[in-house]
Amino acid sequence: MCNEALCVREFCSRVDSVLEQIASSYEIIVVDDGSTDGTVDILHELSKSYPNLRPLPLTRNCGQSAALYAGIQHSVGKYVVVMDGDLQNVPEEIPLLINEIRKGYELVSGWRRQRSESFWFRRLPSLIANFVLRATTGCQIRDMGGFKCLYGDIARQLHLRAGQHRLLPALIHTMGGRLSEVVVSFPPRSAGRSHYGIGRSLDVLLDILLLWFQLSFKSRPLYLFGRISLWLLLFGSAVLSWLLYDKFVYDVDMGSRPPFIATIVIFLSSLGFMSLGFILEILSDLYNAISDRKPYHIQTTHAQTVPKDNSIRRAA
Repeated sequence: MCNEALCVREFCSRVDSVLEQIASSYEIIVVDDGSTDGTVDILHELSKSYPNLRPLPLTRNCGQSAALYAGIQHSVGKYVVVMDGDLQNVPEEIPLLINEIRKGYELVSGWRRQRSESFWFRRLPSLIANFVLRATTGCQIRDMGGFKCLYGDIARQLHLRAGQHRLLPALIHTMGGRLSEVVVSFPPRSAGRSHYGIGRSLDVLLDILLLWFQLSFKSRPLYLFGRISLWLLLFGSAVLSWLLYDKFVYDVDMGSRPPFIATIVIFLSSLGFMSLGFILEILSDLYNAISDRKPYHIQTTHAQTVPKDNSIRRAA
């Protein structure tokens, strides 16, 4: 939540009521992302009435990805349901996600098939972003953002970067996780104001581009830039061969011709791309070592990895 003082009381009441009916053990983690309207004070007040409510206030506004990451990392339950705190994700539909993920999936996505928002400023950019994500990652989930339920152990393995809160299904898909989706409703806001705008569309496309780059060529930057370097080298060599042929057969001056200058630029670019590939390869190894990220994931059944309880953990 960020400045959701008008929604927080109803949100906590409805979520607690739903989880009380479907789970013998649960917690409600509400991450406050630097609110300035008294949301944190209300959360601490509500925690006295709701013993399963855990406010998690951040010291400043860090953004949705950081807030989501904090909530997930503070969870310990079998399932983690992530949702916005503005009540556009309907708490009464949490059981839909829980029932679906119990069939053996690592992630269940809520598909907002009918959205009550502006077509040009919200729905169309979302449709384009989802299409591009499906095309670049192979993940066939139709609605990448919003209401989600994740298998807890998998969720806590994620290392979310800024902007990746929109890419949860694609991230789980790249880990080899099994995905499903259920249709959920998406009513208009009843209070407060949206924090989203058309300006974020470019950010989403850049996040998708970064994810594609990370996944391309088996996550080996050297493979990508090495191929670019090789093609540039071959093209430059072909142009240089033509210039040398003209020089020795027709006695055409080579040094003053524009193609010769272009060939030098091409050779230097080839060297630059190859060097960039080596540098990114080293940085990738350092990142994996620091984050303890492994290049594999063990497939296990849910029953083997979690206690036999009915606990549900959610992060708002």
